[in-house]
Order: sequence, then structure tokens, then C-alpha cells
Amino acid sequence: MDIQTRLKEAITSATGSLFDQPVENVALQPTKKEFKGLYTFVTFPLTKTTRKPPVEIGQAIGNYLKENTAFVSDFNVVQGFLNISIDDGVWVDSLNGILSDADFGRLPAKGQTVMVEFSSPNTNKPLHLGHLRNNFLGDSITRILKAGGYDVVKTCLVNDRGIHICKSMLAYEEFGNGETPESTGMKGDHLIGKYYVWFDRAYKQQIEELVEEGMSEEEAEKKAPLLLKVQEMLRKWEQGDPDTVALWKKLNQWVYDGFNETYHRIGVSFDRTYYESETYLLGKDIIEEGLEKGVFFRKEDGSVWIDLTDDGLDQKLVLRSDGTSVYITQDLGTTDLKFRDFAIERSIWVVGNEQNYHFEVLFAILRRLGRPYAEGLYHLSYGMVDLPSGKMKSREGTVVDADDLMEEMRETAEARTRELGKIDDFAGEEARHLYHTLAMGALKYFLLKVDPKKRMLFNPQESIDFQGHTGPFIQYTHARICSVLRKAEQMGLEVRPSLKPVELSEIEQQIVFLLSQYPQRIAEAAADFAPSYLAQFAFELAKAYNQFYGELSILSESNPDRQLFRVALSGAVAETICKAMELLGIEVPTKM
Repeated sequence: MDIQTRLKEAITSATGSLFDQPVENVALQPTKKEFKGLYTFVTFPLTKTTRKPPVEIGQAIGNYLKENTAFVSDFNVVQGFLNISIDDGVWVDSLNGILSDADFGRLPAKGQTVMVEFSSPNTNKPLHLGHLRNNFLGDSITRILKAGGYDVVKTCLVNDRGIHICKSMLAYEEFGNGETPESTGMKGDHLIGKYYVWFDRAYKQQIEELVEEGMSEEEAEKKAPLLLKVQEMLRKWEQGDPDTVALWKKLNQWVYDGFNETYHRIGVSFDRTYYESETYLLGKDIIEEGLEKGVFFRKEDGSVWIDLTDDGLDQKLVLRSDGTSVYITQDLGTTDLKFRDFAIERSIWVVGNEQNYHFEVLFAILRRLGRPYAEGLYHLSYGMVDLPSGKMKSREGTVVDADDLMEEMRETAEARTRELGKIDDFAGEEARHLYHTLAMGALKYFLLKVDPKKRMLFNPQESIDFQGHTGPFIQYTHARICSVLRKAEQMGLEVRPSLKPVELSEIEQQIVFLLSQYPQRIAEAAADFAPSYLAQFAFELAKAYNQFYGELSILSESNPDRQLFRVALSGAVAETICKAMELLGIEVPTKM
């Protein structure tokens, strides 16, 4: 039984014995740094029923705990806050338990399968900074859920068809002159993204020319030759025209090859990839089912709608009058398909907050249809990422390309590492791997430490600071601990989970307390789909260890039992930092 559970039970016993009113659901919180203690129990809620002042209640409970338990060593009361100190032996036992548990931090199996869908790129442009936040969130959530005891299926729905894909295809056909990724030396996704930008520029130029000739801008937008051509190309694709389909397959494959390079670089993979070209006709049978059930209604023009005003939404079109699908129709069909393909209890979509309304509608329709899985659907909405230069626009070619950003980060990591002298006899491939590790740590940590719902400003220079609330600070702390552990090994210090009781400093107690919180932090992060909880935990642990490292001797400690405790504590911190950062998809170096 962990110390928090034991303490809660003791407080329940104390309130029952002292006031004949046992508090069943005891809430504990960490003691504020300016006061002595590790756990705080708030006594204000007991004043009404006990008719005693909060300080008197705290004193009574504190004395009871000290006299009737072996693990409460001291207490102090500040107004209505009972701050409780725990006996050093408890923390030594707690560390022994952590050291002996090979699966520390991995929660028991839940027997539930969760699907996480993320990334979902378009095949007309490369991945950009916004995609990185999406991928990092999705990948981290899958890791956290697995550690939380869930079986997880990682999926990606690729938007590989439609008018926007045809724009890149037409521009390539018009202006490409047969160039290839090999002939240009460009990644395939970059090459096709170039033509998407070219289409937009040429299309705008045609609109300007038509307006100069006397046409209204609205009419010019509809009658520009490039738009008419791209609409015809889409019709040919839908009709299965061999030449159009062959061009589509060739260009898409170039893009997939480019995507795969980027995914490998950021450490992301999927268990199943769905393609919109294979799912866009799904959902019409669901519309028929809904009409029969009275969930949908048909208007005079033949279009099919649903009235969601009772859900605080509005009326929503689900099938056009000509019988063609809208996006929500496809999503209904694809959601049904995913639940047929995998026996999942929950499905999570990692999608930007501009799609909040779409998912509210999707989930409301599936509830109306009586889908058994409808209550297990969740939209992990996240805010956009801005740069100091402003908002990104892919059509105008002002998007921050993911590959370019990662290369810039790698170069910054190399320059900063060399400048600070934080490189320990590295050369060649080992040095390149270190720079990549630091760059990815900086990038992922900066994007994951923020609540996903918040719009954020990404500052590349700030993200790679070795002293701030950053990935590299935590990575360097891990490398520092590993250096201590290597020296301890050279001295013949062998750590086993049978440490003897020793007198501990406050910072040592705080570190063991933090370590003991790790499983709870995982459970909370899994429940709230919040990687930021673990990012904050890793930072708190690294910061506490650096304080410990600065204040106390480790290897030069003269007391052998205390020396061994501090080495063991260092090892547990390194292991836990490594595990927590791994749940963020971040590698930590063992030396720098």
C-alpha cells in the first residue's frame, strides 16, 4: 500500500476517533514549498460539523497521527492547513519498492482497446509545423494510454482525393515538364507541394486577367480556365479514367515516400492507414438506415438533413439532392468501418480546433442512430501553432515545412551544444545522433508541454535552452545522472533494492515523493489525454534532482549507507526521467 493511501486511511481513522465523523474521501495535496512537510490536509470543511476552529482541528489530527502511526514523523498547522511530514524510513522503503519494480509506472491492464487517429495529412503538400503538433500529440497519447494499461491502435486517415489533390496534379501536368524527385533532388512531398502553390498563383493570375477584361471577381473565380480544367480532372478521376488515375497514383506515391521519411525522422508510425479514396463513398447506407429510423428527414429537393437543434447545434445536410455525399456522410461510414475492423471501446481523433463543430455534429448523429460505441468517441482538439512571423498559409507557400524546421533545429542544437561545451568526446555519427536527439527533444517538448487546447507561439531559440523549462534541460539532467552512475560503477557501488534506513534531507524526501507520484501522473495524463502532465512531471523531477546535486555530496559522501542511498536515488530518477520522456516520444542521451 502506498504512503498516500496509508495516510488517507489514518486521517479517516483520526476524524472518526476524535470527532465521531470519519472523513471517507480524504483529499491530500502537496505542501507548499514555504512550509515544512510533504502532504497537506485542509481542515476548513470540518469546522461546520465539529464546531471547532480549523487550527484546533489540525492540531488534534496531527497529534493523533503522530501518536498512532509509525510513518508520520512531525506536523505543523498553518491556519486551516495541516502539513504532514513522513518518517525517513518510509521514503527509504518507498525507494526500495520502486527499485524492485521492473514495471514501475506501467499500470495494470484495463482490458480495453482504444483507437487514436492522428496525422491525417493531405497528399498535395508536405507536413508542416501544425502537423508536427498533431503527430506529437497523437503519438504521445498512444504511448501514455499503453502505459495506462490500454491496448491501443494507431491509425491515420490520408486525404488523398478531391479537388485540392487535383490542383497539384493539374499544375504538375501543365508546368512539370516530367520532373521527378530523383531529377530535382527534392523529397516527393516537397515537389508536389511546390505545384500546389504554383496552381494557386496561376489561378489568381487568371482571375486578375479576367477581371481586367470586365468580368466580376465572383464570376472570374468560377470561370478561370485552370479551375474548369481541375474540375474536369476530378470528374475523370471519379470516372476511373486510366491516364488520370495513373498520374494520381504516381504523384501520391512520391508524397507517401516523402511522408515516410518525415515520420521516420520524428519517430512516428501507424498500425493502420485508411485512405479517403477508399472510404469517400461510405456512409450512404447509414443515411438510408437513419431515414427509416426517423433520425434524418428529406426535403422537397431530395436532400437529406438532420435537425440537431435540441443538441444546441442546427440542421445539418447529410446527403445532397443529387445523392452525393458530404464530408459528414463519409465520416459516418468511416467511423462504422473502424469499429468493424477493430474491437475498440473508444476512438479518439486528434484534429485541430477548427473542426470542433464537425465533431460535435458527428458524435450527435451517431448517438441519435443508437450506435453502441457513440459514448466512446472523443475529439482531442488542439490549438494552432504560430511563429513570431505570423500565421501559416499553405496555398501561399508561407507554411513552415516540418523537414526544414527540423533541420534548422538540428543546426541550432549543434551550435548551442558546441558553444556551451556540452559535448563529451563525440564525433561523426555519434555527434550527429546527439544533435538530432536534442533537436527533437526541444521541438517535441516545447509543443507538448502546453495544454493542447491552447493556441501557442513556437519559439525555436527558446525551445533549445539548456537552462529553461525545455526538453534539452531535462535531457542534459539525464546525461548528468548517467555520468554519476558510471563513476559509481567504477567505484564498485552496487545498488540493490535493500537500502538501509538513513536520515534524509528535505530535498531527498521530495525526490522520493515525486518518484512515487509517477504512476498517478500517468493515470491522470491517460484520463485527460494530456501529455503536458508528464512534461511538467519530468521537468519537476529534473529540477529537484539538480537542486539535490547542487546541495549534497553523492560519491564523496562519507557515510556508506547514505552514499548508496543517493546513488540509488540518482538511478531511480534517471530511469523515471527516461520513462516519462519516452511517453512524450523523446529520447534522452546517456552522455554529453
